[in-house]
Amino acid sequence: MHIDIQRLRSEFREPHNLLTTSDGTTLFVRKWEAQGAPEETAILILHGITAYSGPYSMIAEPLASRGFTVYGLDLRGHGLSDGNRGDAPSKERFVKDLCETIGFVKDRHSRLTVLGHSLGVLSSLLAMGACVDQFDGAILLSGARTMRPGAYPPMGALQKVKILFSSIFLPSRQVIGYRRDGMVGLNDPLFTFRYTLRFMRLTSLTDFSFPEEMPFPVLVGIGENDELFTVEAARELYDEIPSKTKEFFVAKGAKHAEFPADSMMPMLDWVEKSFK
Repeated sequence: MHIDIQRLRSEFREPHNLLTTSDGTTLFVRKWEAQGAPEETAILILHGITAYSGPYSMIAEPLASRGFTVYGLDLRGHGLSDGNRGDAPSKERFVKDLCETIGFVKDRHSRLTVLGHSLGVLSSLLAMGACVDQFDGAILLSGARTMRPGAYPPMGALQKVKILFSSIFLPSRQVIGYRRDGMVGLNDPLFTFRYTLRFMRLTSLTDFSFPEEMPFPVLVGIGENDELFTVEAARELYDEIPSKTKEFFVAKGAKHAEFPADSMMPMLDWVEKSFK
């Protein structure tokens, strides 16, 4: 199904910014205005796979109510940003998009905390590798190096060969359907459920290396009912983080992409404690 992203973007009337990247692509950056006297620290949300910034109102609105200006990036090829759906031309371009967005927000606020969810955890860590000096804090939700066994249905050998063959000759073709139990956004046309192989190769934390130092506060959180990652796996990732001011919490009643309002209280309290 073809979606006219430029038309939908032109019709969007809520607060947002349009960022033109160094290669001329337009990225959509949603904005939730701070209520009351704005704090110096802004929050930039990096969304999970299949998603875009819109569904993160469940996190952004409570933060805005506490005085923080919140932004949400739609990754290239996602949501209301331009780009081939479900694709990233390269890892280098993916990281440049992130750092250019971070710089865009940091130019407007004296401090910036990056909040990554799921794929956004990897996005946050990749950005740290390239522009860690722009970070004043990080929140990493629903991520770990290892997944629960059976979280995704296994892919057959023939299917793998077809995907690899197609990707060699047409690397921009969406050849991988993303499906798992408990998915959200199935009826939202701005969600992305087909990806290129080169994008999917970006999505693993398995061989990622942390920066030598993360000289800012870091919060790691995981839903107690997360379908993809165990609390123990998230704790193992937390233990690796080279920050002297880090905390860990379990979101009560939360799933991988569903967070009851009360489950976010530890995160909201941490943000206030760390940046007010």
